[in-house]
Amino acid sequence: MTPENCVRTMHFLITNDDGFDAPGLAALYRALSELGHVTVVAPSQCHSAKGHAVNTHVPIRVAHRDVEPFGRIDIVDGSPADCVRVGLTGLNHQRPDFVIAGINPGANLGVDLFYSGTAAAAREAAIMGVPAIAVSRYVRAEVAIGWEQLVPHVTRAVAR
Repeated sequence: MTPENCVRTMHFLITNDDGFDAPGLAALYRALSELGHVTVVAPSQCHSAKGHAVNTHVPIRVAHRDVEPFGRIDIVDGSPADCVRVGLTGLNHQRPDFVIAGINPGANLGVDLFYSGTAAAAREAAIMGVPAIAVSRYVRAEVAIGWEQLVPHVTRAVAR
């Protein structure tokens, strides 16, 4: 087979700051699954608004579990930045083409970027040499988030 005949599949590593069971992470997974292989390395609990915290003094625990809709994922007892660090260096995963954090329920705009765990995960990936983006959804209290409505928009944006 010649290189011209080979189609390379994109590989994404995704995480968030809301925990492995957050609906935004599931929506992000569905959006990216249409574009390539998706590896999930997500925090065991919510780390929203905890900034760019990293664990440097104690071992980081990682659990491997089957979770719908993802299948097998890695659940990290650490921050979103820890998830990226572990996902890129400690789990023997294929190095991703992109790290994408989110989908965050709430806009990360202005000073929010300083304390956003979602933005911190993308920054950590960039620090480690992997292109990354953070995806957020503006929230109004009187309007429920339509996670499934976000999927095609995220797919289209990332594909570009």
